Amino acid sequence: MNKKTRSLIQYMTLTPYSIWAAVFIVVPLVFVAYYAFTDQNFHFTFDNISRFFTATSQIDDGESVKEVHTYLVIFMRSLKLAVISTVICLLMGYPLAYIMARAKERTQSILMTLIMIPMWMNFLIRTYAWMTILQDTGILNSILSALHLGRVHIIGTETAVVIGMVYDYFPYMVLPIYSVMAKLDVRLLEAASDLGCPSVSVLRRVIWPLSLPGVLSGVTMVLIPSISTFYISQKLGNGKFYLIGDAIEGQYTANNLHFAAAIAFILMVILLFCMQLIQKLTNRKIIVP
Repeated sequence: MNKKTRSLIQYMTLTPYSIWAAVFIVVPLVFVAYYAFTDQNFHFTFDNISRFFTATSQIDDGESVKEVHTYLVIFMRSLKLAVISTVICLLMGYPLAYIMARAKERTQSILMTLIMIPMWMNFLIRTYAWMTILQDTGILNSILSALHLGRVHIIGTETAVVIGMVYDYFPYMVLPIYSVMAKLDVRLLEAASDLGCPSVSVLRRVIWPLSLPGVLSGVTMVLIPSISTFYISQKLGNGKFYLIGDAIEGQYTANNLHFAAAIAFILMVILLFCMQLIQKLTNRKIIVP
């Protein structure tokens, strides 16, 4: 088989995916951008974009009435909760991924199944399950009361929203890191140990740099859906914490499609910029200790 024939076969193999990507990824993004930069009459405008940065609302803090940038505040709240959830997933998922990668094949299969089982259930069912667990008369408070430890109020707080995010997106952190760690050459770790490198230094100088691609993928797969989620905040937060996903969903429900598209477009641009920045820092090894 000559080189030209091989290239043609490879091109034909990629054609179905290229068509799928164009129809279900590129075309929707084009429509989002089109709606974001047009008004109700589909005339070109920057009003939707500027509204995101300039819209204000009044807040009474008991001493004075302050004007705050509504959607910027909502975005920063969403970013804060998403970052907290991502960090927690990373702190829990990285050791678990390492244990799985170094475990026997049977143990790996068991741990993988345990991680994947929650993903087999519907997202809404998982969220409702946590409502049952965290509410004031739920399972958690029933156990605490039985142990005479008192009750805790979690449902309707930011803590409940973070718990829901961590639970729902935790597998997306573990799996990419595990897939990279499972392919690490064990001889590199043995060589580092033979040369007198302590276990902590092996982790910091060998394992961590080599696993960064998986970490970056995991952070991306957790951070992005955490920022844009709305159902978790509505149910576990009792609607008290208006996140950027809630803003998009609310505008869409109110039939303000153009402004909803503008919010989604700005969010997409910000996330793409952040991901590119992290990628560059990773490539330059600035974040590698």
